[in-house]
Amino acid sequence: MTLWLGLAGTVIAGLAIYAGSLLFKLYQQHQRQKAFLERAKLQQAEKIKQRNAHIMESVFIIANAGKQEQCDMSEITIRLYKLMEVLQAEQHIDFACKYPAMFELYQVVREMPRGDDRQTIQKKERMKLDLQRMKAEARLQETIKLELEDILSMKAE
Repeated sequence: MTLWLGLAGTVIAGLAIYAGSLLFKLYQQHQRQKAFLERAKLQQAEKIKQRNAHIMESVFIIANAGKQEQCDMSEITIRLYKLMEVLQAEQHIDFACKYPAMFELYQVVREMPRGDDRQTIQKKERMKLDLQRMKAEARLQETIKLELEDILSMKAE
């Protein structure tokens, strides 16, 4: 009987050690997984930061061109809206709230045909759209210039 109890105790102790080693391996795997996820999160944050920096570099170039009147305000507004719309994380900008004049001009011109599409519409319709665009640009130009200054001031930060 003592022999059987000793044998049973040895088997139970062996199983307990095996279970303990499995639990330890599971714990190690869980720690590796947490470390992997943390590294992936940091890498993703770094990629977002780099992408945002590249986008903002383009934004500053376009804003500077607008400040120097090298391009139509409507074209600048479209480009800035599209770029700022894709900023991520803490750099995300609510364009409509932060730049209301540019957003208003964007709302006027966003559906207007551009490039080759513009050439397909009739001259009378094209002139009507141009007049509508120019009126909005003239009305909002000074406010948009102030907003462009605000954008360029972010470059110094």
